[in-house]
Amino acid sequence: MKVAAILLLCMALFHQGHSNSCQGRCGYGIDTSYSCQCNTACERYNDCCSDYYTLCKAGDSGATITDAEIKSLSETLFALDTNKASASQLILDPQALVADSQTSSQSDLSSRPLYKFVDENALFSRPTYAALLNLFDNYKRITGQAESFTSQQLTEQETFLKETMLNTELGRELFAFLYTKGVYKSEAEFIEDLKNMWFGLYSRYNGAMDSSGFEHIFAGEIKGGKVSGFHNWIRFYLLEKRGELNYYSHSFNGPWSNYPDVLGLQFHWDGYYKQVGSAVIGCSPEFDLALYSLCYIARPGKYCYLSLGGKQFIIQTYTWDNSSYGNGKKYIGSAYPVSM
Repeated sequence: MKVAAILLLCMALFHQGHSNSCQGRCGYGIDTSYSCQCNTACERYNDCCSDYYTLCKAGDSGATITDAEIKSLSETLFALDTNKASASQLILDPQALVADSQTSSQSDLSSRPLYKFVDENALFSRPTYAALLNLFDNYKRITGQAESFTSQQLTEQETFLKETMLNTELGRELFAFLYTKGVYKSEAEFIEDLKNMWFGLYSRYNGAMDSSGFEHIFAGEIKGGKVSGFHNWIRFYLLEKRGELNYYSHSFNGPWSNYPDVLGLQFHWDGYYKQVGSAVIGCSPEFDLALYSLCYIARPGKYCYLSLGGKQFIIQTYTWDNSSYGNGKKYIGSAYPVSM
């Protein structure tokens, strides 16, 4: 009896001493005798031990990337965005500015389109823009309708990733950073992971493989009678030009005096309303993709603090937790600029 009591006491002391640590516990199942957990579920339930990311996810995307590094890299990418629109290539007419309390009113307070002029000849002929434009007509916007892709459409996805991430200095800079941090071992691994992360299908409604990170963020969707996602300025411009989108107002205009800029927009898309659709305006497709990818890799499901032209910029990302790819990796659920 004395031996058993001593063993129980030792075990209790061991658990007490390690109750707030993942030392020797990475990947273990849930154990309620500990005050915190050390498995992937703890990320969802917000009960990870304080050293979970250091001990259990060392080498993972967010483990060794500091806030200072993210801000420094975002400034570098900002400077490298040579394909962004200039003031003469893109002219906005923002019109009505409303308070946050008015964004749900669905009142059309702007009689004119948001986009007064876009130099399509100069911008859309560039390889990264052309590759993006080829993707927009590949999707059904209503959730619950399964997506399927032809071989040509799959090729278009790969072309978009290669043009933006391999054939631009901006994209190569992002890869070089992630390579030095040990996130990827080669360009091929980088592109393959982005393809799964962004274009891998999952179900938002009724079990149908109806959505992806790219469709949600860049193309936009309709779910529950409302616009869902839709955070790309080029998509907005094209639909507005075709008369399928009606701009109502904006509730946020970022501090930038040139492009890229950030707006929080209210609009109707062919009968469906978006209360706040924030977007980076005037940036290149590679800049949009790079910032969202960086933030999702480094700060999945959290605020990601960046710096653009010396001004703070925040992106919120969300993981899709209902399915995964590869070795338990999560698809992008959403990502968008935080309008404050």
